[in-house]
Amino acid sequence: MTTTDAAAETALQFDTPLTIGGQTFRSRLMVGTGKYRSNAEMVAAIDASGADIVTVAVRRVDLDRTKEAGVLYHLSPRRYFLLANTAGCYSADEAIRYARLGREAGFNDFVKLEVIGDKETLLPDAEGLLEAARVLVKEGFQVLAYTNDDLITALRLEDSGCAAVMPLASPIGSGLGLLNPYSIRTIKRRLSVPVIVDAGVGTASDACLTMEQGVDGILMNTALAEARDAVLMAHAMRGAVEAGRAAYLAGRMPRREVAIPSSPEHGMLNR
Repeated sequence: MTTTDAAAETALQFDTPLTIGGQTFRSRLMVGTGKYRSNAEMVAAIDASGADIVTVAVRRVDLDRTKEAGVLYHLSPRRYFLLANTAGCYSADEAIRYARLGREAGFNDFVKLEVIGDKETLLPDAEGLLEAARVLVKEGFQVLAYTNDDLITALRLEDSGCAAVMPLASPIGSGLGLLNPYSIRTIKRRLSVPVIVDAGVGTASDACLTMEQGVDGILMNTALAEARDAVLMAHAMRGAVEAGRAAYLAGRMPRREVAIPSSPEHGMLNR
């Protein structure tokens, strides 16, 4: 057992497993498959991350699993829980169509639902997202909805039947880290379904800070794929997610504006 594995086992002793839509997962880190320099690098990074859930953009990959040049050839559904996503969709109709296509191509009933509202910022379209979510939930999909860090939209997505809500830390691919911890904490406190932070995490300290807010997990892609060493960054992210989760469960000390000595004054020796 590696040091990372041992740390994960220790953290799990104090935690309950992540459950989404009736499925239980060991890892709270989810990873994507885009932007890697090669399929070999992608596979090595995913393996190093320890992730159970791996997302695949239905619109952007070859769905023929027999082609070695394709992403799916290298990802066994016996090893990973492959989560189709609707990345690149700019309307509810598009997102619904690609979610259905993913299921027809052999994916499971889970879908990471994205409906983008703006090509410059890649921020979600809340109205289109809710429309698509309601349709897909009625069709039996377990919907994990990518959304803004907006409580009202998050509540409406939960009410629509989504299996999880995925607010952004910051815009897709920005690497800016967690911009609004208060909003993320509020969403987590108010929702009953799992809250998975998606987009914007750039490095391990971002991941740790995000998990310290009490969220159920993190999904990332660019932070790994665009790192100088994707595999090493995946190791770092794995440890950071576990450390952040453990720190949240442990409960941090209170913040104070005065110094308090770490050693008690009572019983001090007098010279």
